[in-house]
Order: sequence, then structure tokens, then C-alpha cells
Amino acid sequence: MEGLPFLPGNSFVDPTKAKYHRSHSLNYKNGYATQILPTTGIGGVPINYNQLSEQELDELANFNPTLTYGQAKQAPPEDFVPGHVAWDKKVLRFNAYFKQTVHESPDEYFRVRPVDLYYYLEDDSIAVVEPHVENSGMPQGKLIKRQRLPKDDQGSNWHWRDLNNGMNVTFYGKIFRIVSCDAFTRNFLESEGMVVNESEGAPTDPYIERRKEAAALRTYNTPSSFDKLKQFLELDRKVLRFYCIWDDQDSMFGESRPFVIHYYLVDDTLEVREVHTPNDGRDPFPVLIGRHKVPKDRYNIESSFPGVVMELSEHEIKEYFTPKDFKLGTPMSIYGRRFLVYDFDNFTKAFFYQNFGMTDFKPVDVQNRAKALPKMEIPPYNQFGSLEDSLQSCLSLIPQPPKKDFIKMLENDHKVLRFEAIMDSVKPEDKGRRFIISYRLADDMMTIYEPPVRNSGIIGGKFLERTRVAKPNCPPDQPCFFGPQDFYIGAVIDIFKHRFIIINADAYVLEYMQSHKHQFPESTVSSLQQKLSEPHAKSEAVKGGPMKVKRNEGDLEILVQQIRAQLKKIAITDKTRVDGMFLRYDKDRTGYIDANNMKNLCRSLQLPVDDDVINAVSLYDQHCNINIITFASMGVKVKIIISKEFL
Repeated sequence: MEGLPFLPGNSFVDPTKAKYHRSHSLNYKNGYATQILPTTGIGGVPINYNQLSEQELDELANFNPTLTYGQAKQAPPEDFVPGHVAWDKKVLRFNAYFKQTVHESPDEYFRVRPVDLYYYLEDDSIAVVEPHVENSGMPQGKLIKRQRLPKDDQGSNWHWRDLNNGMNVTFYGKIFRIVSCDAFTRNFLESEGMVVNESEGAPTDPYIERRKEAAALRTYNTPSSFDKLKQFLELDRKVLRFYCIWDDQDSMFGESRPFVIHYYLVDDTLEVREVHTPNDGRDPFPVLIGRHKVPKDRYNIESSFPGVVMELSEHEIKEYFTPKDFKLGTPMSIYGRRFLVYDFDNFTKAFFYQNFGMTDFKPVDVQNRAKALPKMEIPPYNQFGSLEDSLQSCLSLIPQPPKKDFIKMLENDHKVLRFEAIMDSVKPEDKGRRFIISYRLADDMMTIYEPPVRNSGIIGGKFLERTRVAKPNCPPDQPCFFGPQDFYIGAVIDIFKHRFIIINADAYVLEYMQSHKHQFPESTVSSLQQKLSEPHAKSEAVKGGPMKVKRNEGDLEILVQQIRAQLKKIAITDKTRVDGMFLRYDKDRTGYIDANNMKNLCRSLQLPVDDDVINAVSLYDQHCNINIITFASMGVKVKIIISKEFL
């Protein structure tokens, strides 16, 4: 009967069948009408379903005869399906929340209210529904009824393309934060080409969480058998002793000092005692930290905890020091002080072995834990002030005067070495400038003086103040100054980027070097001896020195006549001036001056002082003296005998 084809004459009615009920296809879920597919036919007869496997169904779904045999006939056009039919009962669901500020409430400052956003694809309308919370005391349910919500002032409405996870949307001035969506919404948005953001977690409402904790079942812990009374009876007079050091080397004037920490097991208190040694220079205060329960972190306290005193109560401290916190070689902080435990006593070692199973009690070596001092670096010389004064500002906070060698100052007091030098310069106006370099043996300072020369265009006088001059290209922290052994005939001295060539020296310089031969090389002494032994006429022509002029025939007579005329003019017009200059050199008031002073007197009158000119003037007598009358009259011609020293 069951295998017969369904044709006229092959249909038979079961006469015993009396049940003709139909399965319902509509149902209600959460107050909404939903459609379900029936599982049985009329009268409860099972509906035949496809017996094919999934692989066979996939092959049939992908089988297209038109690809093999071609199009048999034109496919009829698909029927037009309106939007309200295609998108009927298709809704996008987003989970969101908004915050509501609570005023004048001591229990809460804001509320977090979760909502569901329903987007109806049929007509692009949106509904905002807040789930009901039991005993919330607030009106909940539909916050915004289903409608098209305006997006901006231009008249556009919110569209499903404008909605995504992790974004804020504004409906009628209220801001909603979208945090997640359901699977159908994610699949739909991804099928339309949108990138759906990752889901976020909604914040919790502090007031709701506090209510849940209050409404939760309370649990109680049975007190431990090891109570305070048993602790007092068993652990009284039992103290752990830890040997440690306070490493305070990171601070200014800090050092490493030994201490002993006593931990009292009877009440979990501890104290820190200082280890004193004879003549350690410290006050006899044995206890650094008194006996009490010490917290691990003194400042780890809730800011909202009410406190009216500076002392901390047991409710504020979260954790105290226990014996397991003391470990060998591990630094620990007690009230901001860093302690390092390096050894235990025997009772403490036995306690740690019995309670914590510790077996390694090797002491830590703390004898050579010295602080690495930073190396002082001297900055480069800034060319302000002397090198010694600038260096004192780097050696101490308050600069002190540089130390002096008083023994050297006493032995070499008023001992000065004078050298004559010329400037070595590429400028033509600096060539031939004569300088006097004075070196003080008492403090190794030198001064440079330039004799003024008339009509030279260079202002003479003091060229360098008294100072110590360092050699060029020497390090600032170890300066090398010029010494007396650096000055010899022909030496080139670089003083503050000015080059000087030593050409002559005083006779005292040679005398000093000969008396201190062990301080000077032999070449330096021999160069001075050779230079000082030469006659003065062979000295080099420098600015300010005697001028040597080669005269032609008749020039000497003309020059002598002009000098006599000048002397006669001065003697007539300003006799007092001549008498004053004459008496300046006649210190014994004998009425005569020698031939040596005659040369200086002529120089003061701005007259030539050459030997041939003075001999030709003939202002002398047989005793190599000149009196004031003969000098002033200018009419007497006497013969002068010039001494060999003067020549």
C-alpha cells in the first residue's frame, strides 16, 4: 500500500483513522509572536524528510545542467519582491548603555543603565528598550518607541550603516554607547561589506554591585586553633635575631652601618638595634626603631579611610612583616630604610629549618660593599680669570684661594729674572717691537713691559699683568707653567697666542743660572755667556735702541752746527731748564757731570746721542767732566778724553 504511486484508483483511506489534528506553526516567545515549522503532519503522521546525505545535497546544489548541455530555454524573470516583504521580521540588535548622573545621593554618583537597540530593516526604524531589573525602583521598558530617529539638522535619519560596535550614538540628546551585537547582526553587516569592530565590555554599576554583595549569602570562617592565648603560651620569650646592615651609601655622607633586628614571635613585633663599637663617635642610642608591629608599606592606605590622628590603626594596615619576609642577601625596606640581612643566630636558623625547610644559611660577605665614588671631571678652561682660581670652583662648593709655597716665596723674595724679547709676528708693524719679560722666582709669575717709542704709533707700557702663564696645549687639570729653564737666547715663548723671541737678558740672570747649574741645562748657560760677552755695538737694531746711521761727507758738520744752535737757543731762552737738568745728574753738587751722564742729558733734550756726534760737539775737559758754565755758555771749545768703558 505504501509503495503504490499516488494515482487515481491507488489512494485508499484508512477507515480506522479518527485523528485529524494539525500541528500549529505560530508560537509566542518573550511576548512576541514567532513562526515555527511543524514536525508532524495531519493526525500526527510523521512528515517524510529528505534521506540524502549532506555530500549528496552539496553535489545536487552545485549541479547545473546548463553548464554542460547549454540553456534549454530562457529562464523566466524573477518576481519582484518589495522591501517590506524581503526585510519583514528581520531586526538588527545592538547592546548598549548610557550613564545617568545621580545628584544628592551619598550612596552613588552615577548609574550605568544597559539598553538594547533594535533596528528594523523593514522601514529603518529604531526602538530602544531597557531590560527590567528587579526592585530597581526606576521605570524601565521602552525608552524610545519604534520610529525613525533623526541624525542631524539636515533631515537625515540614522541608518544601519551608521551603527557599529565601540561607538557613541545620540538619540534625542541622550548618548548611548554601543558595546556589542548579536550573531545575526554581525553576519548581516559583514555580508554588506562593513567591518564590525570588536565587542566591548559594559562597565558595572557600583551601586548594583554593592547591592548584590549585600544580598549574597554570607560565609563564615572557623577561627584557627592557633589563637593568641596559645601563641603566648608556646612562643613567649622566643625571639628571632637577624644580623643586618643599613646601606645608606646612596645619600650624601651616607655609609654602611651594622644593626640587629629582633623579631618577637609572641606578638609579631620587631625592633631594630644599632651595634656600637668603642670610639665609633656616635651617641649611645641603642634602639633605632622601637618594638611594635611594623607594616610593610606605611603609605599603602586608602585615601577615603577616615582618620583624625597620625597613628595607624589595625584596620588601615593591610600587611605586616612576618618571619618569612627576612631572607639572606635580600634587601628589605623598613620605614624607608634599606636593610640587608647577612646572617642569623642559631635559634633563628633552627626556627627557619623547622617551619620553612630552609637549609642554606651561608652568611653574606658585607665587608667590601664600598660605595663607588664618582670620578670628578675637570671642565675645560673658560679663559676667565686665572687657571688656578677657576680650578678652585671645581674642587669645593665655596672657592678657596689657591695654596702658595711660602718657603719658596721666602727664599726667592725680590729675585726677578729679566729678559729682552722681540715679537714674532707676520704683521709688518709688529716686527722689531722690543719687550721686557720679568720672571718672578717667588711665585713663578711673569710680567711683560713694552718700552714706549716716540712716533711709532704703538702705545707702550704694561703689556701683560703679573700672572702665571701655562704652556699651550696642556690639559686643564694638570697645567704645565713656564719656568726659568724655558728662557734662553733664541727661545720662542708662546704667551696667550703671542710669540716672543728671547734676544738678551740681564747680567743677574747669568749669575743666577751659574749659581744654580743643576736647575738649568748647560746649553742655556752657555748661550747667555756668549750673548753677554759680545760688545754693545754689535747688538741688533730694535725699536727704542740706539740708532746707527751711515753718514756721508759733510753730514757730521751740519749736524753738529744744528746741535750747537739748539743748545745755545735753550741756554738763552730757558736757562733754568738747562740748570735743572744739569743739577739732576750733579747729585754731589760739585758743579761737574761725567761723560756717561752727558749722554743721558742729551737724550732728555731730544738731541742725538751718537758717540761721533758727542765727540764732535767738544763739550768736555781734561778730567772727563763737564761743568755747568761750559755746558751753558756753548762758546768754549775744550778737549774731552772719553774713557774706554764709555767707548
